[in-house]
Amino acid sequence: MFIGNVEIKGMAALAPMAGVADRAFRQICVDFGAAYTVGEMVSCKGLLFGDRKSRELLALDDTARPAAVQLFGDDPAIMAKAAELAMAYRPDIIDINLGCPAPKIVGNHCGSALLAEPQLCEKLVRAVKDAVPVPVTAKIRRGFQKDEDVAVEVARAVEAGGADAVTVHGRTRAQMYAPPVDRDCIRRVKAAVSIPVIANGDIFTAADAAAMYEDTGCDLIMVGRGALGAPWLFTEINALLCEGRTLPPPPLSRRMATLFRQTALAADYKGERVAVLEARKHAAWYMRGLPGAAALRVEAGKLTTLEELARLCTRVTEG
Repeated sequence: MFIGNVEIKGMAALAPMAGVADRAFRQICVDFGAAYTVGEMVSCKGLLFGDRKSRELLALDDTARPAAVQLFGDDPAIMAKAAELAMAYRPDIIDINLGCPAPKIVGNHCGSALLAEPQLCEKLVRAVKDAVPVPVTAKIRRGFQKDEDVAVEVARAVEAGGADAVTVHGRTRAQMYAPPVDRDCIRRVKAAVSIPVIANGDIFTAADAAAMYEDTGCDLIMVGRGALGAPWLFTEINALLCEGRTLPPPPLSRRMATLFRQTALAADYKGERVAVLEARKHAAWYMRGLPGAAALRVEAGKLTTLEELARLCTRVTEG
């Protein structure tokens, strides 16, 4: 499929998860077959004010492309200027966050708070589209309140603003991540717009991915929490959907080797201390379901060096 003029080769993309989808994790997911990745969301105001963290979040690696940067804000002029600045990092695509449910984001009239204002959503997309030479996409939710469904209206609005694709998470902001995703909502969006529709929500297995394609008619799926501690899910999805093969889970040795490599990649640009501290949560995900997982999580929560992580990975592998 294509997003604008950018070809996406594969069946699943990595979602833009704040505090998780950093450069290291994106690289790991691409290595396992992710067709496309979206980085952690960046504040447009923070970028304009020269915030160091905002700039760091925009960094992309040429080995993990095609890749998008994701921006959030609520002022068209500010978003346009931020998009221009983001082009210095050579993104293939710019994504606009219209679905984040986090209280801090919503409280600042951003993310899913904007679902109540389709006309503003259209203006935001149009402003960014006019400001940059790359495709522009938007990520939305089903609605804001528990039983609300404005996805079709908002999707049509962003299409009118010039969006090259729309990603739909089939839950409302009030639902967060708890109830099953509403695939019918995504299907209705697919039927209502002419741009590609990317389906997001509850993709934890290759079978989930197949069902999402079947039930929604979407053009691409986006994997979020299902990839945490299991980036090989992309390999499994590609094998099932492209070749009809069901792959066994990777051996424990590969799981631990992947955890260590991801942390080492992060250490290359974050420094060892920060990378290992952030790896604590990833270690818990990679060790999920193992015998003695609770004790391993406690131990992982005390890691401070790559050497300590290496010893833990070796001990887990050897049983």
